Amino acid sequence: MERLGLVGLPNSGKSSLFNALTGGSALVAAHPFSTTETSVGVAQVDDHRLDALAEMSKSRKVVHATVEMVDIAGLVAGSASGEGLGNRFLAGIRDADAICLVLRAFGDDNVVGGTDPLEDLGVLELELVLADLATVESQTDKRRRAAKADKSLLGEVEALEAALASLQAGFPIYRSKLDAETRARLRPFFLLTNKPVLAVVNLGEDQVADPDAVVKPVVDELAGAGDVLGVSVKLEAEMAELDPSERAELLEGLGLGEGALARVARAAYHLLGRRTFLTTGDKESRAWTFRAGAKAPECAGVIHSDLQRGFIRAEVIRWDELLALGSWQAAKDVGKLRVEGKDYEVVDGDVLEIRFNV
Repeated sequence: MERLGLVGLPNSGKSSLFNALTGGSALVAAHPFSTTETSVGVAQVDDHRLDALAEMSKSRKVVHATVEMVDIAGLVAGSASGEGLGNRFLAGIRDADAICLVLRAFGDDNVVGGTDPLEDLGVLELELVLADLATVESQTDKRRRAAKADKSLLGEVEALEAALASLQAGFPIYRSKLDAETRARLRPFFLLTNKPVLAVVNLGEDQVADPDAVVKPVVDELAGAGDVLGVSVKLEAEMAELDPSERAELLEGLGLGEGALARVARAAYHLLGRRTFLTTGDKESRAWTFRAGAKAPECAGVIHSDLQRGFIRAEVIRWDELLALGSWQAAKDVGKLRVEGKDYEVVDGDVLEIRFNV
């Protein structure tokens, strides 16, 4: 399972966010470095499409998709050169497949730390850039020497030189103008700023009613390089401990819809390149995870390897079409099920039934 690494300055709220998302028990305290070890947990990806299909089918069991979260030791200015828990931080983030930058905006006299999310973003990005710069400088020299004997390495050298120029200018790779092919060539070097990015601005409860004023500067600064969500982690963590019906009632009363945790989990899921197809019946309705762009046989293999090995065809319908028709049999009766073969690229929200023979 691919992982989203939660990264932030001390007291940014990342451990509280981790606990709220995963039901974990990472230590939360008002002093710096309460997180000294990496914690790993799994967050459920709530999906209204699945819930609606389960209700339609009167399913006895409902299985949601999940996404793995990692709470990484806190970062401070100088982490790239070993300050604080720098080395532990860098190792944790290198193992993550995508990054969630937790940026503090809430004020609390009892909690040490600033309240400017743009300032947090600047510190985090600078440390990531400095760490990557050291890596790229070292690897560029090595690859240049190796390319004299092996011309196939010239593409890697070009990619490293492009990355070097961006990093020296102070730009993380995810904010650079490097194209997708160049970034792909950089993957073997596990650069911290070559990972997809999500920013969560941790709001105070008094900022929840009008989050845009706080979140917009971060949105403008990232300029499309990453998604940005405003979340009151404290409020969401408190609600996460409530009974689901109480939580839904409180969220509705506060005008927060489904709540921010569901949006964070979904954003993380999509950031990691994960998509969902669905199956439904009276026994079970389930959300199955597949990589974006996968074709029908590969998705069949997510259910069981025998289905991929003996794949014949997939019967497919969009979840909302099926819901409108009321049942799989009704969709079949009116000819709404599409028959797709091995070349069909499955789309997020497809409901599948696999035909196979082994």
